[in-house]
Amino acid sequence: MYNPATDRSPISPSFTANPFDKYKSAREGTLPDGINGIGTGSWPDRFSARKKVGERRRVVRVIVIAFLVGFLIWFFVTPLNWTSGRNSGELYTPPADQPEGKAQHDSIDRFNPQVDGPIIPHESREQFGKEKASFVMLIRNQELQDALKSMKQIEDRFNHRYHYPWTFLNDVPFTEEFIRETTKRASGKTEYGLIPKEHWSVPDNIDQDKMRAAMKKMEQDRVIYGGSLSYRHMCRFNSGFFWRQELLDKYEWYWRVEPGIGFYCDVDYDPFEFMRLSGKKYGFTITLPEYKSTIATLWPQTLEFMKKNPQYLNSNSSLQYLLEDKDQGKELSSDPPPEYNGCHFWSNFEIASLDLWRSEAYRNYFDHLDNAGGFFYERWGDAPVHSIAAALFLGTQEVHHFADMGYMHVPWSRCPQPDEFHKYSKCVCPFEKKDSFDLNGWSCQPRWWKIAGKEYGA
Repeated sequence: MYNPATDRSPISPSFTANPFDKYKSAREGTLPDGINGIGTGSWPDRFSARKKVGERRRVVRVIVIAFLVGFLIWFFVTPLNWTSGRNSGELYTPPADQPEGKAQHDSIDRFNPQVDGPIIPHESREQFGKEKASFVMLIRNQELQDALKSMKQIEDRFNHRYHYPWTFLNDVPFTEEFIRETTKRASGKTEYGLIPKEHWSVPDNIDQDKMRAAMKKMEQDRVIYGGSLSYRHMCRFNSGFFWRQELLDKYEWYWRVEPGIGFYCDVDYDPFEFMRLSGKKYGFTITLPEYKSTIATLWPQTLEFMKKNPQYLNSNSSLQYLLEDKDQGKELSSDPPPEYNGCHFWSNFEIASLDLWRSEAYRNYFDHLDNAGGFFYERWGDAPVHSIAAALFLGTQEVHHFADMGYMHVPWSRCPQPDEFHKYSKCVCPFEKKDSFDLNGWSCQPRWWKIAGKEYGA
């Protein structure tokens, strides 16, 4: 009989003295039904049952293999771009003779296609946001990777819920790769504009010898971008021409996005709708002083313009935000006139009304500055130009600090201070709150708070 103290067989004990004898008994067909041996029934019956099971398994294997073969054939015969969902062979090629200033590629509303040539299949890009608004990016083809990084952050933190369109502008035609990759990243449709030559060139009234001498001097003085002509084109374009592009005619609002930015906070409301409903016209995140050597005559030219056009000064303007401490309380007409402190809203982030730049006041202001030549003889930036105009032509209540948004553009970053903005990872800033540029000694934010009060988001 089985002795558990001496029998170390790995097989459970049975009714036989030797546990291995049950295999012999089973093969001889001597196990009775229902006895706890290997199984029940005679060996021939068990063999027949196993044969049927084996046949069923073979059928299942054949079905599975056929399914896998069919899937592989489908996959390789109809290759898909899994990121965008469109057939890889159906890429739009812009016409070689695309006129300047026109949409190089209008992408992509498959329910209402607006381009000639093949329609690119894509997931629904129906706009959920209610406003006539677009993101705007002035970008070069070689900055594609930085553009995609910026787009991903804006899409992940905000636009995947609203599907607002993207408008890309360039002084040369966009490459097919740029169009393809940015279209993949966007949740809304994308449009690509070629800047007219007259918007990206030296005007006829500019003395180019004088301009080159000034550029050389600024370069010797190590002024940032002092010797760059393309930077001057960019500043002049953003000051006076981006809002004139045909692609933007249908919009009332824009959100300027630069390549390579950081955007650190969830935005769970529509900033465009907020701006409209609250009567805001211009929104910013960071404010700081400009290099005085780049704008030596900008303020004198502004004073000259305002002396001729006092009607454009808003009765509730933010003039005091622009003035040096010693000139606080002065008016533009004071004698001697007040001096500009250089503070400006950092224009690499702007959420604003296009009607501000389309207004008579701003158009005339830009024309005055453009005729003065400071974009080329000096290095006037679009940020101080926009900021002076917004501070003088708008009421303080029409300018908004988006204090609920975390933002970075080299070399400065800012993030909301109140703890509630950091709960549940709504804001994930790669630096401590105390290092936010709002609290930096170079920041003009305290000046703005003094004028407008603190606004902690919408």
